[in-house]
Amino acid sequence: MTKGAFYTGEYRNLFKEYGYSEEEVQARLEDTWNQIFYGDEDTKIYYESEDGGGYLVDTGNNDVRTEGMSYGMMMAVQLDKQEEFNRIWYWAKKNMYMTEGVHAGYFAWSCGLDGKKNAYGPAPDGEEFFALALFFASHRWGDREEPFNYSVQAKELLKDCIHKGENNDGFPMWNPDNKLIKFIPDCEFSDPSYHLPHFYELFALWAYPEDRQFWKETATASREYLKLACHPVTGLAPEYAHYDGTPNHIRGFGHFFSDSYRVAANIGLDVEWFGSNEWAKAEADKIQTFFADKDPEDYRRYKVDGEPFDEKSLHPVGLIATNAMASLATVDGPFAKETVDLFWNTPVRKGVRRYYDNCLYLFSMLALSGNYKIWKPENGRNQTYEGSLS
Repeated sequence: MTKGAFYTGEYRNLFKEYGYSEEEVQARLEDTWNQIFYGDEDTKIYYESEDGGGYLVDTGNNDVRTEGMSYGMMMAVQLDKQEEFNRIWYWAKKNMYMTEGVHAGYFAWSCGLDGKKNAYGPAPDGEEFFALALFFASHRWGDREEPFNYSVQAKELLKDCIHKGENNDGFPMWNPDNKLIKFIPDCEFSDPSYHLPHFYELFALWAYPEDRQFWKETATASREYLKLACHPVTGLAPEYAHYDGTPNHIRGFGHFFSDSYRVAANIGLDVEWFGSNEWAKAEADKIQTFFADKDPEDYRRYKVDGEPFDEKSLHPVGLIATNAMASLATVDGPFAKETVDLFWNTPVRKGVRRYYDNCLYLFSMLALSGNYKIWKPENGRNQTYEGSLS
């Protein structure tokens, strides 16, 4: 096992290793940000509100989701875009945060473009991305007044995620016994793509001291869970899975489809941050091998054993991006460079379904260029923010 960037401070630029120049890689990364945040109306997904907020639109569903908002914050902190970060966080805290009911302390997973809540339930993948993006913001820029006291906001959110329900006041987002993240708090099954052990390793350092052992255990539990959830031959994971890793076919989500794509990306980033292991490399090889002989225009929904459905992929560009990010786990794998080249030669998506694809696209650009970094307390400038929000 080789050590990851958490220990070495060194982030691999796979694009450069595979023959692309540093200049063109940096230009491509900046152009991707600019297109997704400030491009034309057929490309951009970021908008600003008159009250000083900012939000990312799920263009396929015409709403604002905690998934996209937390993703936007992570993108912004990685690229040193504090004004956009603060605008997104301001909008999320103002419109999505719930202060009463069984889900108080969490964020409503979907809102209208006007900020009105479409639902009063949360989706845990948003909360975990919010928390780590906030920690990174604290370490990179320094805390300021509420709600921009980033580290406090992160610690309070994580406290709610694991302690709600102890006083019959709601439901935790992680099962307290097996330490696995739930699909939603008031259910008892999981979504393999929600499992981010590399995030939990950092929560174990920066959460409230009394919660740190829990997060360490979740990192171990999630890595073991992914071994159960990913098919032993194809490497494909279902969108929903039971705690034993078997597909959960409730509402038809027991197959490899949109959520599932993120598993490959998560495995790649876990290796980049915390080091390689034989399972991760083998898993990345299986996924890339499965797609090596398939035309992206014919990507489909699949059973986890690889049997295809007639239904086409809704997000083929996102799938190309996440498969490429898996190359971080298998740099010398049989299809690693080929998969990255395919991604490099694929433009950002335009049109109605662009939101999810382009979020995954920018994450892959960050990771493969060595710019998806762990921001530790000692890394930051702790500068005073002088943007437009007060």
